[in-house]
Amino acid sequence: MICSRFGAAVITAACLLCASAWGQPGTPNSATAPAQPEAPKDALGRTTPRGTVLGFLSAARKGDDGAATQYLNTRLRGEPAAELARQLYEVLNRRLPARLNELSDRPEGSLPFPAEPNIDLVGTISSDSGNVDILLERVDRKKAGFFWLFSRKTLDTIPELYAEVDTASVENGFIKFLVETRIAHIPLSQWLGFFAGLPLAYLATGLLNRFLSRAVGHVRRRLRGKPELPNPEVFPGPVRLLVLALIVRWAVSTITLPLLARQFWSSTINVVTIAGCVWLAIRLNGWVEDYIRRRLGRQNQTGALSVLRFTRRASDLLAVFVGVLVIFRLFGMNPATALAGLGVGGIAIALAAQKTLENVIAGVSLISDKAFRVGDFLKVGETAGTVTAIGLRSTRIRTNDRTVVNVPNGQIATASLENISLRDQFWFHHVLGLRYETTTSQIRSILDGVSKLLAQHPGVDGASVRVRFVNFGASSLDMDIVAYFSAHDWNHFLQIQEELLLQIMETVQVAGAQRSLPSQAMYLAGPAAPNGSVANGLPQRPKQAETVGDEAGGAKPKRRRRTSTVVPRAHPAAGSL
Repeated sequence: MICSRFGAAVITAACLLCASAWGQPGTPNSATAPAQPEAPKDALGRTTPRGTVLGFLSAARKGDDGAATQYLNTRLRGEPAAELARQLYEVLNRRLPARLNELSDRPEGSLPFPAEPNIDLVGTISSDSGNVDILLERVDRKKAGFFWLFSRKTLDTIPELYAEVDTASVENGFIKFLVETRIAHIPLSQWLGFFAGLPLAYLATGLLNRFLSRAVGHVRRRLRGKPELPNPEVFPGPVRLLVLALIVRWAVSTITLPLLARQFWSSTINVVTIAGCVWLAIRLNGWVEDYIRRRLGRQNQTGALSVLRFTRRASDLLAVFVGVLVIFRLFGMNPATALAGLGVGGIAIALAAQKTLENVIAGVSLISDKAFRVGDFLKVGETAGTVTAIGLRSTRIRTNDRTVVNVPNGQIATASLENISLRDQFWFHHVLGLRYETTTSQIRSILDGVSKLLAQHPGVDGASVRVRFVNFGASSLDMDIVAYFSAHDWNHFLQIQEELLLQIMETVQVAGAQRSLPSQAMYLAGPAAPNGSVANGLPQRPKQAETVGDEAGGAKPKRRRRTSTVVPRAHPAAGSL
């Protein structure tokens, strides 16, 4: 359904374009070429080769012999000149190839013969005596300027060519009525062909496609034994347009039509062909995208899908742009101005969308480098979370708070990117603090037990295991425990770490040791030894308590006691025991 509507829209656009281009051939299309202000103006449009040919055809078709003779470079005057103009019109109308859109619209002409810059070629007509070139020559009319006129050499061959033309071959009966009857300066035959013939022909190709699709689908299901297989599309929409162009070209070559009608249908065929090629290129881009999308989907390359869609859209726009340029060139329009304007507009758009382009380019770079994929856990600056979508402009990250953050790709490209999901092993690192009362034999037992515990684990990297007594801490004897483990994900590693920590605690308990708590012991100095030192290197507790007061009054004993003060401190950092 969509293809049929697109095809009908293309045909309608071709109709309107060709109708506007060739509906009034007597008026040169000034919009098809850049203006030439330096050339003198001529009311008959003879300053360019195209203006001369179209003006002559218009005047001769209207029967204005006086105006038609002014396009001829001949010495004849009066009725002989008018007769020559009528013969020239018949020859051109029946035999001249429909290539009027290729005529030059510049005052200097197309210069087909470099040695003769004042000669321009309209076309070549085949005759019994050989090919005859229809030429224009540039004549200097003094104050009036230079005019393009049909050359005398061409006019000398017209009577002979006119004798070969069968003027009664077409304009008889109903065909003559269709050709001569005009609506808005356009023959009735062209109206009927556009709005009836082309749609019906395209509909016929659609019916043929449906019939062949069912037949081929039935045969394929019978051969493969799979009744669920759908019917293939034998003639897609763009192929039907190309087939339609071939049908119209065959019909135009079979039926003898006037020059303007042949030019009209030739332009229509060209437009339909270009539209079919552009449409086919877009369909091919879609098929290639679907094929690559299926392969990338199996490989979880979701980020590359954004680049793929962008590439497909850019390819479609490029195909349409090239098609439009070809159509411009087909109708004699100079695309250089359009390209120059497009370049200036592109610069303006690039300046206005600088940040967007920066993000898009950064997105393409990140996706091509495969820095991360959907489902990876990233840390970008202060943002950490799981990647849920990768676009050309931004990347969507769901944080641990279950919020969604859209980070511009340009910011990711310039920031420090940490892909936590790409780590191959998990780092097990803890500091075990033992009390200072722990003996050396207990420490050795704990070192040996923890080393065996880590080395025997199935997921450990044996070369990474390291258990060492490393430090006399402020309140503990520190033991450093390091190892790398292989795990499926973070939750799996947490499960492994939990079991190992419990087993390390059991090893400490079996050795008879205890983990230290952050504390400080304060001692009050006791009586000094006779030599002025403290016994055993520590303050000694007095053996007898001193009494204060008289014996009768009930003296109260006073003793010096050792005190221990526990100063609360913050718990050690995560990862220490």
